[in-house]
Amino acid sequence: MENQLIAEIQKLKKEKNAIILAHYYVNDELQALADYVGDSFYLAKVAKGTDADVVVFCGVSFMGESAKMLNPEKTVLMPDLTADCPMAHMAQVAKIKELRERYEDLAVVCYINSTAELKSYSDVCVTSSNAVNIVRKLPNQNIFFIPDVNLGRFVAEQVPEKNVILNDGYCPIHKEISAAGVQAQKEKYPNALVMAHPECEESVLKLADYIGSTADMIAFAKKSEGKEFIVCTEEGVNYRLRADNPDKKFYFGGEYLCRDMKLNTLEKVLHVLKTGENEMTLPADVCERAVKPLDRMLELAK
Repeated sequence: MENQLIAEIQKLKKEKNAIILAHYYVNDELQALADYVGDSFYLAKVAKGTDADVVVFCGVSFMGESAKMLNPEKTVLMPDLTADCPMAHMAQVAKIKELRERYEDLAVVCYINSTAELKSYSDVCVTSSNAVNIVRKLPNQNIFFIPDVNLGRFVAEQVPEKNVILNDGYCPIHKEISAAGVQAQKEKYPNALVMAHPECEESVLKLADYIGSTADMIAFAKKSEGKEFIVCTEEGVNYRLRADNPDKKFYFGGEYLCRDMKLNTLEKVLHVLKTGENEMTLPADVCERAVKPLDRMLELAK
């Protein structure tokens, strides 16, 4: 059944000049099927550069929004329009406006994991891969980092010369990863290196041997001489870690599942390719404002 689904998808892709993008957190079979698999930053760059007419984005809504903003002339289809990121909504426009009045040189730095509306009130977008470098490059002294408090705190520690004002948003999946759980894993696997995503709580990051984005962790595991790793992020990344490192072992301290990412399925990919349903659309004014911080990110990250 799965092979038949994949064959139908591949046929429709050719007919419609479509590509499939997949985030590392979606199910294994979608990562195996996709033309490009990556984190938010990589997929944003792919969306910007593709010559496909149709982009099927296996991820969550903010990713589809970003792809549409960068490619307004292309059709962007979401396998499941209800797949969302709770953290993407965890900042207030009113707070942004209040801080802009208080600080003349404020730069609103918006994690790409955010809604198009929040991006439209921001100066530049960042990902977990490039946040430190971009904040360091900004001429502004005062930075309001939205929406994730943990990534914001990590950036503040790396760029102490800036005044980084933190927001109180968070990723529910990374919040579930506890220092006590990681410590228990370290005792169980004493030779394992701990890799943690900067969206994790500060207490977890203090136990890490390496802190980085999903893509950075994959690269670290591949080049490391270590043979065992405790992984502090969503477990979908295990597909790529195992594929790249068949001789290494990866341990997850619990069931760290983003249920929204798992709403993407082969059946839904086939359905949207057949029907053209679930097209990502955005109001023109929001799109016009929100694409500016995305473009600035791509420029500063070069």
